[in-house]
Amino acid sequence: MEIHEHIIELPKKVYVGNGILSKLRDYLFQLSVSEPVLVVTGPNVRKIVIDEIAKGLNELGMIEFVEVMDSSVDEVNRVEEKAKELNPRFVLGIGGGKTIDVAKYVAYKLNVNFISIPTAPSHDGITSPFASIKGLGKPVSVKAKMPYAIIADINVLSSAPRRLINAGIGDTIGKLVAVRDWKLASKLTGEYYGDYTASLALLSAKHALSCTKIIHRDLKYSVSLLTEALISSGVAMGMAGSTRPASGSEHLFAHAVDLLQPNAALHGELVGIGSIIMAYIHGINWREIRNALDRIGAPTTAKQLGIPNDVVIKALTIAHTIRPERYTILGDRGLTWSSAEKVARDTGVIE
Repeated sequence: MEIHEHIIELPKKVYVGNGILSKLRDYLFQLSVSEPVLVVTGPNVRKIVIDEIAKGLNELGMIEFVEVMDSSVDEVNRVEEKAKELNPRFVLGIGGGKTIDVAKYVAYKLNVNFISIPTAPSHDGITSPFASIKGLGKPVSVKAKMPYAIIADINVLSSAPRRLINAGIGDTIGKLVAVRDWKLASKLTGEYYGDYTASLALLSAKHALSCTKIIHRDLKYSVSLLTEALISSGVAMGMAGSTRPASGSEHLFAHAVDLLQPNAALHGELVGIGSIIMAYIHGINWREIRNALDRIGAPTTAKQLGIPNDVVIKALTIAHTIRPERYTILGDRGLTWSSAEKVARDTGVIE
């Protein structure tokens, strides 16, 4: 049997716990972080978090903070220019998914170490070696830097807006569909499929389903479970060398809606609804997914998101064109308008 090279990227260390940002100085010492350091943050990162970070960094000396508004290519270029002036040895991303996407993509372009410090568990981009950057001509993930370390403070993450936490659950439940699509592609096109990596992604999805049952009783434990699920999903992508174990037809649907009606919903919300529809097409338990999202108050219909029925149907007919090289249950031709409408109505996504 011919052996193809397969490279696995993993974080050096992952720190998870309550109130651990206060130990940031110790962690940076353990990780041999040295100046200069570029810190990328977002507009909604609470002052208390920034103060805690600054305290942990103040002995390092040369630190530069830069705030990003979104994950566009313009913001990437602006941060990259700033980084070139500083010539950092480390880039720290502190914030939600968009901030971390910019930070790790800039770190990748400069080939320096990246440390992920998420403030919202909204999607698995906080832990993966891929970034979603708008304006690169395609709405899909690009190669970025695998985090050298992840520092996840559950106190900070569980105080994020509930909508962002729910979006993280939606994104993670999507792995149930992504793994099915990956296995199907492997059978039909001979694409590489990793059983262990797929199992890791499925475990993440099962943890997310568990979250929906306990989040009303124990928010912190639930967010801790979700954070570990997001981390293992990111690790699964690093092991696979692609987003395959974490992104299938449910993500193609989410990207298609975002193309047709930009910023109408959070990424994880669209992935959750995409997962209901694609699970139905796959013939797996789509009602379990819908009920889980209903339980936490996450959207399960187009109406809840304020998206017209026509946008959902159109997105289903074009989803297969988003990444034509990636085979999924949608096949090469996608869905016709009438079949897309039927699927969306049968699952209750549209009325």
